[in-house]
Amino acid sequence: MINRSRFLVKNYMRIRGSRHTTLDTARQRIVMISAVFILAYLLVGVRVFDLSVIQRRSAPDVDGGTYATIFPETSFRADIVDRNGVILATSLETASLYADPARVLAPVETAEQLSALFPDLVYGDVLQKLQKKSHFIWLKRNLTPEEQYKVLALGQPGLNFKTERSRIYPQGHMAVHMVGYTDVDGKGLAGIERSFDSLLAKGGNPLALTLDIRLQYILHRELEHAVKKFSGLGGVGAIMDIGSGEILAAVSLPDFDPHEIGVAKQNEIFNNLTLGVFELGSTFKIFSTAALLETHQVPLGYKFDTTTPIKRGRFTISDYHPEKHSLTMPEIFMLSSNIGAALMGDMVGTEKLKAFYADLGLMDMMTLEISEVGKPILPPVWRDINTLTASYGHGIAVTPLQMVVAASGIVNGGMLVQPTLIMDKSKVDNEDNKRDLRIVSAQTAHRMRQMMRLVVTEGTGKQAEVPGYNVGGKTGTAEKQKVSGKGYDGKRKISSFIGFFPMEAPRYAVFVMVDEPKGIRETFGYATGGWVAAPAVGNIIAAMASVLGLKPNYIAPENDLSAQLKSYIHTGEAIHASY
Repeated sequence: MINRSRFLVKNYMRIRGSRHTTLDTARQRIVMISAVFILAYLLVGVRVFDLSVIQRRSAPDVDGGTYATIFPETSFRADIVDRNGVILATSLETASLYADPARVLAPVETAEQLSALFPDLVYGDVLQKLQKKSHFIWLKRNLTPEEQYKVLALGQPGLNFKTERSRIYPQGHMAVHMVGYTDVDGKGLAGIERSFDSLLAKGGNPLALTLDIRLQYILHRELEHAVKKFSGLGGVGAIMDIGSGEILAAVSLPDFDPHEIGVAKQNEIFNNLTLGVFELGSTFKIFSTAALLETHQVPLGYKFDTTTPIKRGRFTISDYHPEKHSLTMPEIFMLSSNIGAALMGDMVGTEKLKAFYADLGLMDMMTLEISEVGKPILPPVWRDINTLTASYGHGIAVTPLQMVVAASGIVNGGMLVQPTLIMDKSKVDNEDNKRDLRIVSAQTAHRMRQMMRLVVTEGTGKQAEVPGYNVGGKTGTAEKQKVSGKGYDGKRKISSFIGFFPMEAPRYAVFVMVDEPKGIRETFGYATGGWVAAPAVGNIIAAMASVLGLKPNYIAPENDLSAQLKSYIHTGEAIHASY
């Protein structure tokens, strides 16, 4: 009995131990299997998060074909408008084309189709991009709706679109050098777009410029016509309110389409109005004449001996059409005598003339709300001969807009104004921009208006006359320096005219300059400022008057400003007016 009990206990313990071993093994296997499943679920979860969140920010959506940028959303870049609210620059949503090379089934065929659809895409470059191990490759930014439709019509997997904000310029090239342009990512690269990049990037209210797109069109049209008519290399033009300094129109030719900056040539991108510097010739007689009136009590009837050229060392100063008699100050100005201007500059003196030019802002860089501003070129050592030549605009080079501002400061009553492109002055955070400097007396300003009117009624600027608007101004013809060697090339000229109206109470300045014009039969072979630029200014003023609703003011000849100076004009000799 005892043995049987022992046997049963022994078997029970054996069975129980075996069961424990089996159960322990089962438990271990269950734990291992559970761990595997948990790990698998974790891996799947991580992958789902990677695909749905992380990679969605850097790769195209499988079904949609849209692209979610990793960059935070920003507001639209603010518009740029003209003084009347006409849009000059704005931002619109456009489609940009990209590829997921892993999903492109036929890279060769796709590259051929895209290069045929977009001439600026090179087949080899596109094919190379489609071979890359990447989920995202840019192919072309900022497509038009028509271009997007053509890509969709290809039906090629792996080609998708991302919606971007593209900078659009509704007026095209019309005001490109002032408005400027941006790169493909919307960063300002030139003009107002560059100078106010941070402000515009914040969005908000439009930035209003002083430009009037209606006047911009008129100026562009007439300048372009003059350049083509006289086969010039290019030209510049400006319209400015001489009381406020507001620039109403500004053109530099040749120009370019801001939407196609990648194919624009360097001479098209260059802003000759504010960045280019030129010797502007006889327009500088405005300054030397005003300097003499301001520094010396010289009667208008005082005569200067202009019958023989001036010789100083190896230099000789002569006139285009020399007169056979001495000339008074009004005659020198009206006939644009280089000899007379040099004699007047000599009378002013070197130090006083330099100081006067400095007060006019002609010796330093001009302050303007764009970065493209040129620095004047002055004689490295200013000698007495430089005083003589600078009196008629040779040997000193400034930007055309500098000359317009300086001349306006003399005509408007003697107060130098600060040129501006911005309507809202709170946008310009620079107190140094404000200038309120008297440069000549009101009496000198009046005398200069008389003489400028005389240039148009009797002298070299007759073709700028617009009946009823009493235009005054000054012609300029300067020879360009030789490309190689010293001296000037008589066949290469800068021809210009600066006009003001109405001269009784002048409000507007209109300037036109043509680079290297060629004489034509209509002008008897002449390509001077009076033949090339003066007619263009007259056409611009006539069109301006119509657009702005300026009523004509017909003045009797005996009451005209120029009539008051006719007693100082020599009548015994023929008057040559071709300079």
